Amino acid sequence: MADMDCTITVLLLLGIFALFNSINSSSSPAAHRCFCQVTGHLDDCTCDVESIDAFNNKQLFPKLQKLLGSDYFRFYKVNLNNPCPFWSENSHCGSRNCAVNPCKPDEVPEGLKSSSYKYSEEANDEVKECEKAETLGAVDRSLSEETRQALLDWNRHDDAEDRFCVVDDEDAPDSQYVDLLLNPERFTGYKGLESWQIWNSIYEENCFKPTTIKRPLNPMERYREKDGRTFYRWLEGQCVEKRAFFRLVSGLHASISVHLSARYLLDESWFEKKWGHNTTEFQQRFDAELTKGEGPKRLRNLYFLYLIELRALSKVLPFFQRPSFQLYTGQSAQDQHNKELLLELLQVAKSFPLHFDEASLFTGNKEEAAKLKEDFKLTFRNISRIMDCVGCFKCRLWGKLQTQGLGTALKILFSERQIEALPKSRSSIPSFQLTRQEIVALFNAFGRISTSIRELENFRSLLSMVN
Repeated sequence: MADMDCTITVLLLLGIFALFNSINSSSSPAAHRCFCQVTGHLDDCTCDVESIDAFNNKQLFPKLQKLLGSDYFRFYKVNLNNPCPFWSENSHCGSRNCAVNPCKPDEVPEGLKSSSYKYSEEANDEVKECEKAETLGAVDRSLSEETRQALLDWNRHDDAEDRFCVVDDEDAPDSQYVDLLLNPERFTGYKGLESWQIWNSIYEENCFKPTTIKRPLNPMERYREKDGRTFYRWLEGQCVEKRAFFRLVSGLHASISVHLSARYLLDESWFEKKWGHNTTEFQQRFDAELTKGEGPKRLRNLYFLYLIELRALSKVLPFFQRPSFQLYTGQSAQDQHNKELLLELLQVAKSFPLHFDEASLFTGNKEEAAKLKEDFKLTFRNISRIMDCVGCFKCRLWGKLQTQGLGTALKILFSERQIEALPKSRSSIPSFQLTRQEIVALFNAFGRISTSIRELENFRSLLSMVN
């Protein structure tokens, strides 16, 4: 009898254990399918996903959010009225969520409205004097004022040539300041054929992709080439530069998709809008089964993009350490405090032990390396032009900002020698410069990537509870 009681007890325990496992297993497939391949080491890197999660979410993300809330970083100048240069773009998002509310003139700090290179009043005066002394002083003083002005314009042109994206917003008459905190990136309802056309155009701008391989218009559909290979198989066997370019674009796409899924319009009434996490939307974009295995790859490319932009922040530290540099808004005490926050953030970025090694890029012979670098630059500039074709103004705002931010990160990575040669004194013009527009775009773009990494942790938790 005792043996029978013992047997019954064991069977009951086994039944409870099996039921517990069944409950757990039934609640986790969604999370497993989205994140099953998003672990371990990343291709072309020495870093792993888990190290990035821990570093970003615990050390860097909180400091970055605090910095981006300051006046210097929250106001971004943008021209949302540029015509689309590639096709007749007549359709605009009719949703109120697509609208952007620009700042009124009195809402923008006066210190932000002056020269795009102005770091402080003292530094700006010194730059002007140095420009005259070094740029014009080296020229025959008998030259006319028109010729001297032309030389200054050429100097500015040379700086523009170093950029990886087209920037026409800083001085355009139609440009306006936008408060990024009051116009957050989130789901707007802009999707379907118009949205797919933008992303297809961006992917088709990949100058390294064979022209015989076309990406399908609808990325949600299952697509295969005649030989049974998926669209992305052309990347296999390609050199690291060609893989890197595609992965940067894919990572940017993935990051934006995470933002839209994390700040989704869940409910709307005449008096209130409810924004929050939409796990169904997230699964449609990243679930391994729903995306035919591509979703987890997209998330891994997001981590790759994070490493690229993090590396740029670690490299640009000497530029911001110069005594003449300030995050100038005209409020001296706050400006000094923000510079201290910025330098602290960059030191944290530099401390990351598993940085991407950009030396692996463009390491071939001199001519081939120069050609690849120029291809990168020209192709990325075309992608920045495509942003003027986005029919949703809020999507266009954040698309232009994040494209410019990534372009600025690439500019930094390919200007290492100029940054290392930066003068330590206040009286010399640096060979490497960043405009305020580039600085704001650089840190806000990285802020978007950092937020995406943080949101992945939220989606892991939410999906683990989905039945």
